[in-house]
Amino acid sequence: MSDPTRSGAASAIPGVRWGAVARHADERGSFRELWRAGWFADQAGRGAPEPPFVQANLSTSAAGVLRGLHLHRRQLDFWVVAAGRALVALVDARPLLEGTGARPIVETREIAADATVTIPAGVAHGFLALEPLQLAYFVTAEYDASDELGFAWDDALAAVPWPSVADTPDGRPILSGRDRANPPLATLVERLLAG
Repeated sequence: MSDPTRSGAASAIPGVRWGAVARHADERGSFRELWRAGWFADQAGRGAPEPPFVQANLSTSAAGVLRGLHLHRRQLDFWVVAAGRALVALVDARPLLEGTGARPIVETREIAADATVTIPAGVAHGFLALEPLQLAYFVTAEYDASDELGFAWDDALAAVPWPSVADTPDGRPILSGRDRANPPLATLVERLLAG
């Protein structure tokens, strides 16, 4: 099987890797290898292996649902689109969290079934389901509420160019209560640097 963490498109954000898993299909259906430990032997790029994945999740979203922007300081994510299509937004908050004040790098990409993205700690992430979506994601830390951070999906500093949602009356995405209540990015960074 090819390694989707090494064969994908380049990213402007250090540590982010875009790729795709191979789908093997015949008249019976298909098979996809979603994860292999060897793909992540040296994700840090410094000779030290990343911790192993310890939890796997499957998110299902209706078209028009936006999840994010979420941030983890102690967790690497590896996403695989099982079905559907999404616009993924990544915001590199690491320069802000290091106190440099540099503007975050923002990258968006439309991805579909079999696409992958590796997201290092400190890079905020979110997605807008462009059609019904199933997203499998593997993480290097078990759920920990103290590392479940987030900031407003429409934050002016991040300025993610989210498209309008055709199926809602106001063109805005469908959000969870948590994501509606997320603070601005600058407020989140202030809290984290103060704490």
